[in-house]
Amino acid sequence: MTAGQEQRRRAEDGAGTKRDLEFPPAPEALPFSVYDNHTHFDIADGDTVVSVAEQLEKAALVGVVGVVQVGTDVPSSAWGAELAAVNPRILAAVAIHPNDAPRLASAGTLDDALAAIDALAAQPRVRAVGETGLDFFRTEEEGRPAQYASFEAHIEIAKRHGIALQIHDRDAHDEVLATLRRVGAPEKTVLHCFSGDADFARVAADQGWYLSFAGTVTFKNNHHLREALSVVPRERILVETDAPFLTPMPFRGRPNASYMVPYTVRAMTEHLGADLGDLCARIAENTVVVYGSWVDDIGHGATS
Repeated sequence: MTAGQEQRRRAEDGAGTKRDLEFPPAPEALPFSVYDNHTHFDIADGDTVVSVAEQLEKAALVGVVGVVQVGTDVPSSAWGAELAAVNPRILAAVAIHPNDAPRLASAGTLDDALAAIDALAAQPRVRAVGETGLDFFRTEEEGRPAQYASFEAHIEIAKRHGIALQIHDRDAHDEVLATLRRVGAPEKTVLHCFSGDADFARVAADQGWYLSFAGTVTFKNNHHLREALSVVPRERILVETDAPFLTPMPFRGRPNASYMVPYTVRAMTEHLGADLGDLCARIAENTVVVYGSWVDDIGHGATS
């Protein structure tokens, strides 16, 4: 884990300076298979290095049968696209993370990076552009014009290729909404790791967007996320890990992985008073509507 990734861990996961770096125990398997629609296999965490194959198998054993591997720069996006091209349990999302946009713009390389993302988005098993968006938590005022420019470019890439958009929104709800309304959101738009309140959730759902809930929905003080979950139509709900970050309770602060999805799904089910099998089936159906089938186009579109 790089210094920047560790900073993100502390900022987003709330972990202290001393962490338990062992992976949590596997949960009970879900009664109906689901998908983790946002994870980062390329970011290592914990005391044990676990291969992608091992992570996928461990996830499958508890009912998580597919993932979307999400890029945050050109190298990670290209790596994810190559992985997805040959693995039936992986689809890819490609993008420049909003917090990297100001640095690339200052270096004069943002346009080149966006062109590379555009080329990757044409591959058949790249099914989303993301994570892109706005982050006013870690980017100061002077860097925000570059974030806006990058976000709008990613929106156009998603629309041009007819694939989903995965949005990173940190302390920028109103600005994300205004941008999507001004530029025009893609048909399939996902608010990754939804962090808004019930009012924002209603607006997003009314626009036809999808809200993806991570382990943060299980955190004790995040009442606003559970209130948001309560008002979202079931056909707009997705689930994710954002692994290795945002590990659900009761393991907050420890390394996260796709096999942890059942902890979050069960917490969501309990809050909603829903039937676990019904909610799993609904989430799975929603995920396939957004990203398409995991078994299509295997062996095609790999980069050299």
